[in-house]
Amino acid sequence: MRNLIFLLLLFVNGLTGYSQAAVKPVLGVAEFTSEVNSKYSGAVAEKVVQVVTNSKRFTVVDRTSYDRVKDELELQKTEAFLDSKNTAKQDAALAAENIIVGNILKMSVYAMKNTDGSVNGYKSSVAFTLKVNEVETGKTTEAESFQTDVSPLMLSPESAVNEALKSIEPKLSAYFIKTFPLTTKISKILATKKEAAATVLISGGKEFGFKEGDKLIVEKNELIDGKPYPSQIGELKVVKIAGSDFSECSVSDGGKEILARFNAAEKLTCKLIVK
Repeated sequence: MRNLIFLLLLFVNGLTGYSQAAVKPVLGVAEFTSEVNSKYSGAVAEKVVQVVTNSKRFTVVDRTSYDRVKDELELQKTEAFLDSKNTAKQDAALAAENIIVGNILKMSVYAMKNTDGSVNGYKSSVAFTLKVNEVETGKTTEAESFQTDVSPLMLSPESAVNEALKSIEPKLSAYFIKTFPLTTKISKILATKKEAAATVLISGGKEFGFKEGDKLIVEKNELIDGKPYPSQIGELKVVKIAGSDFSECSVSDGGKEILARFNAAEKLTCKLIVK
């Protein structure tokens, strides 16, 4: 029990520290609802968690384990061996900015039989919908439908479901890229030329999913009628991944305005160009 709570503390502290860096948005995955009664339904949410984690765009909170985590956090309050200053704060690990909500429409798992009636293996296909709820405003995206291919013949029902879900990974990845454009900020002007920014350092490196050759647009943000209005002022190209937290970029357009607005401490947003 001590080890489990210690791991939970590391998880909460690590997540809190990461969110303070203001690099990645926090994305939660809620327990999926289901129109079918299947013991394999949990594999769908697990696949979604895997895809969003591998995208490196988010700090992912798996809320499908919400009750177990919350119970452990409650238990910490009664453990005498824990110093109060180390006690994890309630919901620190659960404060997602957006929540993915899923509904399983179909979970087909069927045995393939030989001519003598013996089972030769299993195949599966899955259909489900996803929505994203914005926690602060309550806004919800339109439901996106996903339908897997029929899995190849597998030795067990579990492996058939997992193989079917693999076929949907590219579409899931494309959905999250579209729904959550990768954004960051300019952290430092590294070099100037003729009173224009020539090389800049952006927040986010290997752990953020950037790679050399990526292109980003630079936007300024004005408040019009109390609402942010972005407009493009320049373009960057990633030339060097400087570790986990930063990337160096050459300025291919808008260097003078980028330098002027950065020096004026204006908020500039860098958004990845998706091909």
